[in-house]
Amino acid sequence: MTSPEHRRPGSGRRNHRDRHGRGLRGRLVPATVPLARTKAEIFDDLVLDTVETLERRFATELAGVEFAVEDVPPDLNVYDSDVLEDGEVPLARLLPGRPGRQEVPPRIVLYRRPLEFRAMDREDLADLVHDVIIEQVANLLGVDPDELA
Repeated sequence: MTSPEHRRPGSGRRNHRDRHGRGLRGRLVPATVPLARTKAEIFDDLVLDTVETLERRFATELAGVEFAVEDVPPDLNVYDSDVLEDGEVPLARLLPGRPGRQEVPPRIVLYRRPLEFRAMDREDLADLVHDVIIEQVANLLGVDPDELA
């Protein structure tokens, strides 16, 4: 076995990206075509669309509210009344927040995978996300969901 100092320059691993010794020459997708988006990014956009619409109408009421997306709900045996469920599967959760010395703002968490599983297509998913957010915001504000929709 030879030591690294005694190796010939042409032996060993090469430092190029493909078999012709070239790297990428340009973009893989033309500038006029949008790049592919992941399911998680599409879901985040659907959530943002609904939240932005609500924040325009109810800016003062939703000023400190945080919105979050998690892939799956935590594994709990029993869910509190702050969880919106479909059967036994949580779709979203409202964490009302705690005033006081260590103030915690209200937080609405949507669970992406259970919501995606229940939707037939992207339009159905957008409607479902909208309905779930409306329901959770209505619970937070103590109003009827029909007033927000």
